[in-house]
Amino acid sequence: MLESAKLLDSLSVHHDCLWSLNGTLIDLGNDYRRHMSGGSLIISNLDKDQDTGAYQCTAFNTWGSILSRRASLQFAYLENFKTQTVRSAVNVREGQGVVLLCGPPPHSGELTFAWIFNEYPYFVQQDSRRFISQETGSLYFAKVEPTDVGNYTCVVNNTVTKEKILSSPTPLVLRSDGVMGEYEPKIEVHFPDSVPAAKESVVKLECFALGNPVPEISWRRTSGVPFPSKVKTKNSNAILEIPNFQQEDAGTYECMAENRRGKNAARGRDECNRYPHLYRKHTITDTALSIEENLFWECKANGKPKPSYSWLKNGEQGRVQIENGALSIAALNLSDSGMYQCVAENKHGIIYSSAQLMVLASPPSFSKSPLRALLKARSGSEVTLECKPQASPPAISLWKKGNEILITLFPNGTLKIANVTKRDAASYTCIAKNQFGTASTTGKLLITDPTRITMRPTNMEIIVGESIVIPCQIACDPALDVSFSWAFNGQLIDFQRDSDHFERSISGDLMIRNIQLSHGGKYVCVIDTDVESLSTSAILVVKGPPGPPDKVSVEEITDSTAQLSWTPGRDNGSPITGYIIQARTPFTVGWQAVDTVPEVVNGNMLTATVVGLNAWVEYEFRVVARNTVGLGEPSPSSAKTRTEDAIPDTAPTDVGGGGGTKSELVITWEPVSEELQNGEGFGYIIAFRPVGTVTWTRAVISTPGVARYVFRNDTIPPFSPFDVKVGAYNNRGQGPFSSIATVYSAEEVPSVAPKRVRARSVSAAKIEVIWEALPAIPERVLGYEVVYWEDDTKPDTVGKVRISGNSTQVNITGLKANTVYYLSVAAFNTAGPGPQSAPINNTTKKPPPDRAPLNIQWTMIGSTLTLHWDPVVAMETESKVTGYLVSPSSRHHYNDINTILTNKTTAELTLSASDNYLIQIKAVSEGGEGVGSEPIHIHKLSMGARGSGSSRLSPLCRSAVLISALLSSVW
Repeated sequence: MLESAKLLDSLSVHHDCLWSLNGTLIDLGNDYRRHMSGGSLIISNLDKDQDTGAYQCTAFNTWGSILSRRASLQFAYLENFKTQTVRSAVNVREGQGVVLLCGPPPHSGELTFAWIFNEYPYFVQQDSRRFISQETGSLYFAKVEPTDVGNYTCVVNNTVTKEKILSSPTPLVLRSDGVMGEYEPKIEVHFPDSVPAAKESVVKLECFALGNPVPEISWRRTSGVPFPSKVKTKNSNAILEIPNFQQEDAGTYECMAENRRGKNAARGRDECNRYPHLYRKHTITDTALSIEENLFWECKANGKPKPSYSWLKNGEQGRVQIENGALSIAALNLSDSGMYQCVAENKHGIIYSSAQLMVLASPPSFSKSPLRALLKARSGSEVTLECKPQASPPAISLWKKGNEILITLFPNGTLKIANVTKRDAASYTCIAKNQFGTASTTGKLLITDPTRITMRPTNMEIIVGESIVIPCQIACDPALDVSFSWAFNGQLIDFQRDSDHFERSISGDLMIRNIQLSHGGKYVCVIDTDVESLSTSAILVVKGPPGPPDKVSVEEITDSTAQLSWTPGRDNGSPITGYIIQARTPFTVGWQAVDTVPEVVNGNMLTATVVGLNAWVEYEFRVVARNTVGLGEPSPSSAKTRTEDAIPDTAPTDVGGGGGTKSELVITWEPVSEELQNGEGFGYIIAFRPVGTVTWTRAVISTPGVARYVFRNDTIPPFSPFDVKVGAYNNRGQGPFSSIATVYSAEEVPSVAPKRVRARSVSAAKIEVIWEALPAIPERVLGYEVVYWEDDTKPDTVGKVRISGNSTQVNITGLKANTVYYLSVAAFNTAGPGPQSAPINNTTKKPPPDRAPLNIQWTMIGSTLTLHWDPVVAMETESKVTGYLVSPSSRHHYNDINTILTNKTTAELTLSASDNYLIQIKAVSEGGEGVGSEPIHIHKLSMGARGSGSSRLSPLCRSAVLISALLSSVW
């Protein structure tokens, strides 16, 4: 198999290169099966005899050549068993252990094994007594039982080619000369004394023993170190599997086989072998050296066994000296340039580290490192001028100030001038020379006066939300370029990102707008010039309302008080002067301030007692701190805590009642809210007595939400006064009663019906009903009730109108036109209506015409509007028209204009010239008002105009109305 590629119908190994097989160059020009594509070798129609072997690529360019790693190509195969004749029978006694050999034929590639018992598809199932080794393929019986007698066929499978072959059967025969007795375990399958294992591979160790009784298999490490969780056992402990094998897994492993006759052990050592791997700091990299310099490259790799080293230049041995894997070349010349490879190899593999060596020879050049044309320096400072030409070999340098030679030989090319003055201002030249040539570079040195800070920031205090300017101003040499920057708590301020708060002036000052608490800290003004950097700083303290207190807890609670404690929040630059306690319950809207002891909680206190609480109510508390700046944010709320229960201290209110039916006393009250019930088991005690008596009658109601009690007794006189009071109770006891109220018992309905009932039809929808008031009777009369219905055979179609007091007349509206109605009147009081009068009937008027007046003509002369229209003629089923209703309306004079009723088809109106009007006309009959005409719009600019309108408009009229509508848009 290829170590670094995958074998398919063709083979592809990457690199632009020349390819060799087993050290022989492949001639691609005369090979139709092999060709290159982008440096990859493509092999079609793979042939086992021609293509098996080691492949290697030689890559090259103008700088040299290097060798790739070798890739090995092998072909998997599986030959048939040499003989297919029946194998000799294996004779064994019952209880004896036995091994059936598979003997796999020649092959390449990984194999797996299975055994068929008698015939396919009955495969041997492995358990603690039977085991199939995947190393040898043999089948092992710890002890034979009568059920094992039969033919056994070995099945060999190649995992690469998927080929499968079967051996000839091996008969297993049971001997008849007795049963094998018990004997100690004999380990028949065990791993070698030394097991090499590659790092990160999966290691499998096999161990199986013959014995009677069947031995039990166990595993351990002789070092006593327990197995990590990744280690697993399979096939009744016959296989120990170690995935992802690492160095710490190496060591001696022991397999123990044990039964009651004895025990036996086998052990071997797992060794962690590794491919060569180069240390990162000892790999070679591309290097450029000057001619005549010395080269030293060190190449080190780890691996087990320890790798050996060799060096290649352009794929071959070169002019190199190797010592302990390191390469050294003395006095480099141009011919030493090329591609070099360090080769590290052990029995597991070979690796390469490649690099290019360039040997340089060139005259000096300042193209990449010239002196600055103008160099500024502060008077009194030290100036460093560097001379760094590119040259191979390195150049010798000297300096000139103007035409004066300063130093004839300066080792590292650097010129330093300490404590410079104005006299040091001049042009400076560095001259570099080697055997290949000479070069120079020149720069001018300018000496400037020191920069001074003329206005510094000072430490300040400010209130949150305000704005401030922090000064920073300087005096400097006019030849210098100056820039200002500001840092806040060690971070540079980004004036674009933080423009909402920070702004820098041209002169250097810092403005901070709408200061927040987070803006408190150290501000540093940094002044950068061409020659120096200065800074000055100040502390800004931002004061704000206090931060929220924390950890509010209820230390102790009674039925009306709660002892609270808390921890303070940040004072935000101003000492805390006091605290406010707030509470909320399920019955309050939001948080409410509560009373405390002491009444004023000062800033040094972290406890207080809340008073005036309601019993048996769930409370939450929070604390708000204040200082001279203001109130801060509230603390998180405390855990919900319920006050203790107590006897009710609030009586029901609004005690009253009355009404009901005969022999009833109805008592009502306003229920006590849940917030004031003070405990569980809440209810009401109702007490009542006839006025003038002493003894109270009591009743108990255990439902807190009930607000009504009815006492029934045939002996209760009608409309008799009673003293009534209502109290409250709960599981803790009885609370106070309300004040005494007077409540009357139910009265009896009136006993007499009204007389002389009359009805008159007013319109198509209205009937007027009149009756005679009742004389004085024993029962109270609070008013009268009129019932009416359409069909005397269907009393369920009843309407009802009630009128209180002494009135003896009522209008019934909303009726159907031209319909017979039956009517009856009864007196009523709180007990209900009394007997009804004898029914009478009356018929409503016919309906008014359902057509509006048509062909309305109007003329406006000055302020007089004259209207004409066609008469409306009633049909047989409609009421006769008796006149017309003209209704003008104005935005400003609506209440000043009277509706006109006329029996003619013409009308005159006087209108104001400064207003807009809407005019509508309706027909009037004894059945009521008819349908109104389309509104006529009279604009204040229409004086001297005329027009027409209609309910049913012709196309011409629609245009007129549209114009009128447009004119009315101003109105």
